[in-house]
Amino acid sequence: MCEICSQWTMGRRRFLALAGFSLAAGGALFGIDQAVAAHGPTTSVTADQALANLKSGNAKYVKSPQVCAADLARRRTAVTTSQTPWATILGCADSRVPPELLFGGLGVGELFVARNAGNTADTATMGTIEYGAAVLGVPLIVVLGHERCGAVAAACEVVSKQATFPGSIGPMVEAIVPAARAVKDQPGDFVDNAVRENARRTAAQVAVQSKIVADLIAAGKVKVVAARYDLDTGKVEYLS
Repeated sequence: MCEICSQWTMGRRRFLALAGFSLAAGGALFGIDQAVAAHGPTTSVTADQALANLKSGNAKYVKSPQVCAADLARRRTAVTTSQTPWATILGCADSRVPPELLFGGLGVGELFVARNAGNTADTATMGTIEYGAAVLGVPLIVVLGHERCGAVAAACEVVSKQATFPGSIGPMVEAIVPAARAVKDQPGDFVDNAVRENARRTAAQVAVQSKIVADLIAAGKVKVVAARYDLDTGKVEYLS
């Protein structure tokens, strides 16, 4: 069983108990603290420090790309019994956008990553983010869109050409359509404008629609930002 699955199995009752957080903000935060304490140690990195780490790591990736700067054998051993990731990345499933690499060659146990086509916050993804924030104590959540995203381009085709897509691809793309509609008449590249808008909207969705994340933001324990990765330059631009 993988490490995250193992931790989920051990902590599923604690995590399910988080559903009761919606009763009151005070009770919510108390419950989160209890869950984190019961889980074990969490990172000492703050949201601002995490963001600075990501920025410096990406600068290193742009200037001098490398596969990994970490001692993977040592890190693998160090995280066998627990994990203390310091940033959650909601990114696109695009094979050209691997978070651990584009943020400077980060090693095992540093990032808590959720990926799907178009970096949207569906139920499973939102639950993953909430688990990271509430149980693992991750202080920073980054919604990472990217240049020339195929899922966003498909949403733009729905808006501009009434395109349709088969199977589950259609509903997946539909989640991005509101962002495409919002920027349809803006100057500049339609798809890239929609990439930025989609990342911003998803970040706002995570911050506002998740009671767990919203309470942690109010308590000063979590920060949510939107960003865009440039395939051509390798740079990450922060949008919020």
